Amino acid sequence: MITLVLADCPVGLRGLLTRWLTEISPGVFVGAPSTRVREVLWEEVRTYRGRGRALLTYSTDTEQGFAFETHEHRWHPIDHEGLTLIHRPSDRPQPRPEARPPTSATGTTRTGPPGASARTAGGNEGAGWSKAAKRRRFGAR
Repeated sequence: MITLVLADCPVGLRGLLTRWLTEISPGVFVGAPSTRVREVLWEEVRTYRGRGRALLTYSTDTEQGFAFETHEHRWHPIDHEGLTLIHRPSDRPQPRPEARPPTSATGTTRTGPPGASARTAGGNEGAGWSKAAKRRRFGAR
């Protein structure tokens, strides 16, 4: 059994795939062709996809019971201790690496966002992992 998902691909490619697979939703094809036909279809998709992207999943004799391939897709399959997982790159900007935290006169390390004062007995401002502290540190998202 295979599932093939196309995004932003030419109509002609979709028509070619309907000869072998059933289109259950726009750009989503399912079917049970042989391994040889699956490989030929995947090559056709890679050749004629235009500026689109494609994702192929198929049944196989592995621990997971399936495997997948991607083409021109931001998400990539990676192997993690024998399991194939999808790596999704983050859209968020990565925080800049911070310098070593300053130490106080007593030798203890001060933690928290740069520029934040240490917690005082009278207030809750400063470092911490509350939602407000995260907003102060990373900004509203």
